[in-house]
Amino acid sequence: MTQRIDTLDSLHQHLQWAIELEHSTLPPYLCALYSLDPARNPDAVEVVSSVFVEEMIHLSLACNLLNAVGGEPRLDVPEQLPGYPRQLPHGSMELSLLPFGPEALEMFLRLEEPQAPGAPGESDHYETIGQFYDAIEDGLRYLCETLGEDKVFSGDPARQVAAGPFSHTDGMVSPVTDLNSALAALEEIVEQGEGTARGEVWDGDHDIFHPDRDEVAHYYRFQELKLGRRYRRGDTPQSGPTGDAVTVDLAGVSPMQANPQRSDNEQIRKAQEEFDATYCTLLFLLEQTFTGEPSMIRDATRAMFGLKAEALKLMQLSEDDHTTAGPTFRYVAPADR
Repeated sequence: MTQRIDTLDSLHQHLQWAIELEHSTLPPYLCALYSLDPARNPDAVEVVSSVFVEEMIHLSLACNLLNAVGGEPRLDVPEQLPGYPRQLPHGSMELSLLPFGPEALEMFLRLEEPQAPGAPGESDHYETIGQFYDAIEDGLRYLCETLGEDKVFSGDPARQVAAGPFSHTDGMVSPVTDLNSALAALEEIVEQGEGTARGEVWDGDHDIFHPDRDEVAHYYRFQELKLGRRYRRGDTPQSGPTGDAVTVDLAGVSPMQANPQRSDNEQIRKAQEEFDATYCTLLFLLEQTFTGEPSMIRDATRAMFGLKAEALKLMQLSEDDHTTAGPTFRYVAPADR
């Protein structure tokens, strides 16, 4: 029996878990994305990059939600990077750092899996991400009914971050100031991952890459790559995709070592340490953004572009005869950056 979120402290704790949950997905998506040769795998690059950008939107919305109810988002902390493989925070699956391929696709499908119709909210040890967010929604509604909306939404509106439109998605980061905007933020997170109405392929947004089409939710985008076809209007989860062909060229993928660890090779280890320092600086900038300096979202975005060059450099260094190096995503203390 899942425990109800029935105090403001519990709500703060679960929204911090939501931040940790959304963040934990970023390194696996980045490794898969950076391993792809864009010229040979444009369809896969389009899917993984669009999902990554939307996970950043979800992370931002979770921070806005926590700020709105008087909490303080924590991003630049060792708990965010305990090492991979790792458990999905308070969830029931393992996340790994893998190059793009069948194993990575199966992990992403498990991660984005829609909940079964009528499945209950789960505030801990959740089976699907949608069930976890349902438990948060239940808690928000209960606290607003029992304490009053003004008491629940006591955060400083100046801490709210607004961002978008973006180049990879129709999704937006919108401020959260009351129950209605909080419910809209939760809906955005769940629909982009699982689809609208818990049983549709579409996420309710417009497809920015293909103006004639609606946007497919994350789970179904990964199904398109697995099954080699796009979804088109009229398709359902049961029918599967019946549209245009989608191509994946597994020869156009860097053979990055799974779950890279710090290398004994001095050149590789130095590149891994540089990547980790840059990534932790990104976490610092994101924390500053969501704890009172919203304009720093621009600096955080710039730091993100720096990550790509450092990751690609690693994936050009051979770890052994069969694999390349890759980023370790280890936490680096501020004094060591």
